[in-house]
Amino acid sequence: MTDIRSELNRRILIIDGAMGTMIQRHKLTEADYRGKRFADWPSDLKGNNDLLCLTQPEIIEGIHREYLEAGADIIETNTFNSQRVSLADYQMESLAYEINFEAARIARRAVDDYNAKDHSKPRYVAGSLGPMNKTLSLSPDVNNPGFRGLSWDEAVAAYYEQVKGLVEGGSDLLLVETIFDTLNAKAAIYAIKKYFQDTKKKELPIMISGTITDASGRTLSGQTLEAFYISVMHARPLSIGLNCALGAADMRSHIEELSQKAACYTSAYPNAGLPNTMGEYDEQPEETAHFIEEWAKEGFVNIVGGCCGTTPDHIRHIAEHVKKFPPRQLPVVETAITA
Repeated sequence: MTDIRSELNRRILIIDGAMGTMIQRHKLTEADYRGKRFADWPSDLKGNNDLLCLTQPEIIEGIHREYLEAGADIIETNTFNSQRVSLADYQMESLAYEINFEAARIARRAVDDYNAKDHSKPRYVAGSLGPMNKTLSLSPDVNNPGFRGLSWDEAVAAYYEQVKGLVEGGSDLLLVETIFDTLNAKAAIYAIKKYFQDTKKKELPIMISGTITDASGRTLSGQTLEAFYISVMHARPLSIGLNCALGAADMRSHIEELSQKAACYTSAYPNAGLPNTMGEYDEQPEETAHFIEEWAKEGFVNIVGGCCGTTPDHIRHIAEHVKKFPPRQLPVVETAITA
């Protein structure tokens, strides 16, 4: 397959849109989530979207195919919460490897089938590593700021297991996404590096995507965008970017800043605006595409797509609107010369 860097130098790539939004359209019941295998599981399973890779794989593959049909170049695995720390909510820690492996296989099959029938461009599978539901930087107990619900070693071990499944299932890239605590992201990066050192396999490119939570321009754990960027650049990522939390209108200034500072490729996949009072997203595909088109015109981005509330229609419009613009050019980074 064509190396993704050569594609990024040639055009703006499209990453897919929301998985959860598309799953909701199927109006699945508790029984649908359980399937036959987990019919007698002791805890409720509705809402455990990653489990659908085992119980409803045809639905997940169908969603991947819809995004491919819409023009996506990068398909994310359905594994946002598929490490044992988050799966503990459903007493499913033991399934972490299997879910990641099967999720990568499902996405791999969809991408390979599409590449086989359409040779116009290559498409890639990105193994998704989400932020976890516990944070290494913040205390969950307001009365005990020094307390942590998770240790560094626990986070690394959980991510390591997830990486193993995603790589062995066939991922082309690894995407550490929706980062609100950079220390969690560092644990994911460390786990990725350790896995490839341990296995002697060729390291896959790493995409890193953070989340600016509000108008302050900071992550939830308090870092500015520049501080976040500096904190993770030791990983030598393929790309650095932002996703979730904000719609495209509110994300623009942050993407512009990142495009000026990043020595690697930049990515952006915003929500479909901000949620309404019912928690739903009203921004139409044409609106989202209009904002992202302007980013492309200004030379801010290399990879674009959608997060919460976006659909294949959003991705189709985005792909159509940015295809006429060249990708952001990587800056020439000066290095210090020592005698």
